[in-house]
Amino acid sequence: MSQPPKPRGLGRGLSALLGDDEVAATVAPTPAAPAPAPAATPPAAAAPTARPAANRAPLTLPIGQLRPGEYQPRTTFEGLDVLIESVRQFGLLQPILVRPIRGEADAYEIIAGERRWRAAQKAQLHDVPVVVRSLDNLEALQIGLVENLQRTDLSPIDEAMGLRRLIADFNQTQEDVAKTVGKSRPHVANTLRLLDLPADVQELIREEKITAGHGRALLGFPDPAKIAERAIKEKLSVRDLEKLAAGEKAKTRPVLKTKGKKPVPSGEKTGDTRALEKRIEEALGLKASLTIEGGEKTMLTLEINDFDQLDNVVEKLTRR
Repeated sequence: MSQPPKPRGLGRGLSALLGDDEVAATVAPTPAAPAPAPAATPPAAAAPTARPAANRAPLTLPIGQLRPGEYQPRTTFEGLDVLIESVRQFGLLQPILVRPIRGEADAYEIIAGERRWRAAQKAQLHDVPVVVRSLDNLEALQIGLVENLQRTDLSPIDEAMGLRRLIADFNQTQEDVAKTVGKSRPHVANTLRLLDLPADVQELIREEKITAGHGRALLGFPDPAKIAERAIKEKLSVRDLEKLAAGEKAKTRPVLKTKGKKPVPSGEKTGDTRALEKRIEEALGLKASLTIEGGEKTMLTLEINDFDQLDNVVEKLTRR
C-alpha cells in the first residue's frame, strides 16, 4: 500500500508547494497590466483552455466555469463589502488558483481565492484571472488551509476542522500537520481540542462572542455551554474561567479512604519520597507532590498551569 506523501513545510507560505514564481502570481498583489491592443485580442469564439502546469502565466476564464473548493476550510464568507467594492473599481488583481474537475469539461475547482471569486460574482465580473494546476487532494487541502491562515484570520473552529481533516483523511500526525501549516505542535493540539466542545459553544467562537482561549478553558467544566453563557454575561476573562475551573475541581475531588491508616502528612515526607518528587520534577519540568495514602498507595499531584504544559506532559508520558 502506498504511503501518503510527506508534508512539505509551508512556513514560507505557498511557495513551498507551488514555487516562488507561481506564488507571486497567485497570492501576491500584482500591478494592473495595460489593456492589450485590439489586434492581440483572441477571437470571441475561441474558448479559453487550461495551459500546461509548466506555463505559470495566469489566464482568464468565465466566472461560471469555477466551482467552490471541496477542501475549502472556511465555512463563512462574511465581510466582503470592501473587497467587492475594490473588485468593482479595479478588477481582480490577484489570480485564483484552480484545478481541473475530472469528468467535467471546462469546469475548475477553486483551491485558493474563493473569497475573491465570490466578490467577483457580486461585482458582476464575467471573467476572472486564474492559475491552473494539477493538484491532488492533500495539496488542495494544504494550500486552502495555509492560504486562509495567511490572508485573513480564519475562525479557530474552521482551522481546527481543517487540521483534523488533514489527520483523518490523509493519515498525518500532529507533527506532520504542524510542519504543513507552519505552526507549533502544541498549537495544533490545542486548536484540535476546540472540537471537543459542544456545537453551540463552537458557534460562539465562530461568532467571536468568546475567544479560542475561553473555549479551551471551558473544556474543564462538565457543562461548557452553561459556563459560556455566564462568561459572556459577566464578561469573564480566560484567567477567570481557569480559576473557576480549578475551584470546581477542588469541590468535586473525591477523598481517598485508607484502610484504617492515616496519610503521612506532607511535612513528614521521608527522604526517599522527596527524592522521588525531585526526579519527577526534573523529568517533567513541573512541580510534583507525592502523598502516601496508606501502605503502598500513593497520590501523585502535578501543578499544570496551562494547556501547553498539559500537552507536553501527555507527550512525555505517551512517548514510545
